[in-house]
Amino acid sequence: MKIAMLAPIAWRTPPEHYGPWESVVSLLTEGLVARGLDVTLFATQNSQTRAKLVGVCPRGYEEDRSIIPKVWECLHVAELFECADAFDLVHNHFDYLPLTYSQMTSTPVLTTIHGFSSPAILPVYKKYDRRTAYVAISNADRSPQLTYLATIHHGIDLGLFTLQADPGDYLLFFGRIHPDKGAREAIAIAHEVGRRLIIAGIIQDEVYFESEVKPHLDGDRVAFVGSVGPTRREALLGGAYALLHPIHFAEPFGLSVVEAMACGTPVVAFNRGSMPEVVQHGTTGYLVSSVDEAAAILPAVREIDRKACRRWVEQRFGVDRMVNDYIRVYKQVLAEPTRYAGGIARS
Repeated sequence: MKIAMLAPIAWRTPPEHYGPWESVVSLLTEGLVARGLDVTLFATQNSQTRAKLVGVCPRGYEEDRSIIPKVWECLHVAELFECADAFDLVHNHFDYLPLTYSQMTSTPVLTTIHGFSSPAILPVYKKYDRRTAYVAISNADRSPQLTYLATIHHGIDLGLFTLQADPGDYLLFFGRIHPDKGAREAIAIAHEVGRRLIIAGIIQDEVYFESEVKPHLDGDRVAFVGSVGPTRREALLGGAYALLHPIHFAEPFGLSVVEAMACGTPVVAFNRGSMPEVVQHGTTGYLVSSVDEAAAILPAVREIDRKACRRWVEQRFGVDRMVNDYIRVYKQVLAEPTRYAGGIARS
C-alpha cells in the first residue's frame, strides 16, 4: 500500500511548539511507517520523518512571514497531485483546497476534516461528497450535509506524557489566545476561586490579547508563558491542579484536553462540541456551562483520581488505536477504488 500523506504547511511536521494538524499528521505518518507501509509525506522541506519526504515550501508560513501562504499552498498541493497516480491512496489533511484537484487523478482521495473554519467552506465539501471519502475527528464535528466513512478520534504519543499523581496548585489555560478558546473566561474563573493561573499558547488575536488578557497579567496570580514546546508542555500540563477549557465554539476535538488527562490532570471544560466525547464527566473532569459553574465545581476536582484520567486516555486516545483505525479505513477505500477516484486513467 503506497500512501501519499498531505500535511498542512502552516508549521513544520511535526511542529516545534504549535501546530495541531501537523502534529496529528506526524504521529499517523510515523505510525504507518512503523507498520511497514510505504508512505510519502508531502510537507515543508524542514519537516522530520522516517517516511519519504517531498517538500516545496522551505518552512511553515506561520514561522516565516516572507512566505505567501496562497502561493506556496498551491505549489504544495500541485506537487502531490502531479504525481498522484504513483500512489494507491492520497490522504489529505489540508482542508478543502485539495478536493478541487481530486478528480484529476484515478487515485482515491481520503480527507480527514479537522473542523470547519466557517460554514462558507461547505460548498466545496458538498461538491466532492461521495466522490472522495471523508473522516470526521469527532461525532460532534460531523456535518449533516456530508457523508462520512468513519469518525476517528486523534491519538497522542503516550510516551511523551508522564502521569503526575500529585496535583499542583495552579490552574492552566493551554490554547490559542483567541475569543473562541476562552482565555478571558479562564482568568475570571481563576479570580473567582483565588487560584494562580498560567496561560500558555500562541497569540492568534492581538486585539483580544491586548484588551482581555494583558491587563490581568502580573507575572504572579496570572502569568503568560507564550507557546511552549514538547518538553515544557509536559511539565505545565502535569503540574496543574486542573486544565481550564472554557471554549466558545464547537471544538472539533481538543488535543490539549487529552494531553492534560494523559498527565493525570483533570479538565474543567465548557460543554460544547466534542467535549462530551473527550472528557468523561465526573471521572476525568467536569463539563460545565458557565464561569460560575466552573468555579463552583473546582473544589471537587481534588477528588478526581488522576490515574483514572491517564487510563481513560490510554484506553481511547493512544496513537496505536488511531493508526489502526486509519488502516481499516484505507482498506475500506481501496476495496472500492473507482468510487473515490476521478476519471483520469493511469498512464
